Amino acid sequence: MSWLPTSVSGRIYTALLLLLAAAPWIILWADQPFLLDLLSRGLILAIATISLNLILGYGGMVSLGHAAFIGIGAYCVGIPAYYDIYNGWIHLLLTIVVSAAFALVTGTICLRTKGVYFIMITLAFSQMVYFTFVSLEEYGGDDGLVIYLRSDFPAFMTMDGPVALYYWIFGVLLLALLLVHRLVHARFGRVIVGSKFNDERMQSLGFNTYRYRLACYVISGVICGIAGMLLGNFTSFISPEMMSWIRSGELIFMVVMGGTGSLFGPLMGTGAFVFLEQYLPEFMKLLRESWLEYWHLPFGLLLVALVLFGKGGIHGMLTRLDARRGRTESD
Repeated sequence: MSWLPTSVSGRIYTALLLLLAAAPWIILWADQPFLLDLLSRGLILAIATISLNLILGYGGMVSLGHAAFIGIGAYCVGIPAYYDIYNGWIHLLLTIVVSAAFALVTGTICLRTKGVYFIMITLAFSQMVYFTFVSLEEYGGDDGLVIYLRSDFPAFMTMDGPVALYYWIFGVLLLALLLVHRLVHARFGRVIVGSKFNDERMQSLGFNTYRYRLACYVISGVICGIAGMLLGNFTSFISPEMMSWIRSGELIFMVVMGGTGSLFGPLMGTGAFVFLEQYLPEFMKLLRESWLEYWHLPFGLLLVALVLFGKGGIHGMLTRLDARRGRTESD
């Protein structure tokens, strides 16, 4: 078929999206509702990872505080729900406005630095938000906050039920992929990528790279905030733990595993991370029950091995398959 991608990676990504679109019905047919929950959580994390990849992979901005936006989005659902405000449009608007405002204020400061200083300042802002919510006893503090009802949207957009929520998450994932694709292939994206490799040259060409990078940072924060809103609806429970620096580190791992600066790499990396996190402990238990508590060791070793030897992550491996196939066909 002429509409199918010709590359191996393109066909794999197309098949993956088609499989994700049909996944709820396959899972319901197999009577494995837990898998739908696992997949929903994985796709929410994939949206957050895609947002991080926009600034990290394309812009070279390594943020160790990106999970703060997940927490902000989740609390933009939880705090209104605490006051019995369940209107989904209010939750969504509040998430966008607060995430954009936080990204604008913090990005204005963070983007005046580079390298390790940028990493540490993003971490510092994230920890400030984390401890702020820990101290808010009215909203559960460190114990978190229960959300009794999901965001209320019109019937054709309802989040009620696991399948409806899954398709909400899947729809946002597709929109995030489309937005990132359009951004990075527009002049905006060319400037972001160019400033990653040679910021001074881009400035000499007349581009105010600071403004471009700040806009990119804000867009990334909003996408991640929406992922947090979805996570709050999915878990029906929110806590400051969602925005800890450990979560930010996991997001970076997912980006690197999938392949930085690639459109579908974050999705693949998130899938691999969530799969290993879920099933590696069970595999260790099968080998020997006493090994269950040590599952983090092989998990960490696998991640380190992929970073060291899998250049370009999962996407890089698929790209090399495409190149090998191309050489074979030319011979």
